[in-house]
Amino acid sequence: MIAYLASALAAHGLILRGGFNFAAGEAVPVNSSGLSAKSVLLVGQAGDAPWPHYLRWRQGQPADLANPFDTWSKEVIGEVAARFGARAVSPSDRPYLPFQQWAMRAEGLRPSPLGILMHPEYGLWHAYRGALIFDVEIAIQAPREVIHLCDLCIGKPCLKSCPVGAYSHAGFAYQDCLAHVRGPAGGACRSGGCLDRNACPEGTAYRYRADEQAFHMAAFIR
Repeated sequence: MIAYLASALAAHGLILRGGFNFAAGEAVPVNSSGLSAKSVLLVGQAGDAPWPHYLRWRQGQPADLANPFDTWSKEVIGEVAARFGARAVSPSDRPYLPFQQWAMRAEGLRPSPLGILMHPEYGLWHAYRGALIFDVEIAIQAPREVIHLCDLCIGKPCLKSCPVGAYSHAGFAYQDCLAHVRGPAGGACRSGGCLDRNACPEGTAYRYRADEQAFHMAAFIR
């Protein structure tokens, strides 16, 4: 089943990002039948593979559609979920589900100084777009041990490239970042994405296209 799932998602540029079976007594979501979930498979992207699929879909949608990329993700993952008897959930669903904790558990990753999970191959250029919830246990491979690349990085360029120092060991200065990106000096961020994220030397082969980065930045400043 996992192979068929992966093939169905690949048709949209999406990939399976690991998963796990919930432990007995653990607080879990319910599946599409209202039963307690037994397992979860995460769905996401590596690099900008979904972007061309999204752009083709976007051409047929209303110009004023709110949150179009999220809408596309939910539509695509929802269709795949229905084919395999699963419930699709999204990071934007309310009440929020612990997607980052699920991701760390499924793939053995840890957060970078920017908060984005550092992947040993994709670097910072990946995302989780949804998950598939099942009411049966699935034979899922345990994540292999992952070297956290941020521990090996001495220079930490991701903390030195933002003009307003929005990211630091103290956390993310959200308002400083927002004011800069919206202001006259924020053109490079608006057109090419976060300078700190782009400064990371890992996974550069998977870096998102400039137009995709600009799209996500525009969503952020809204």
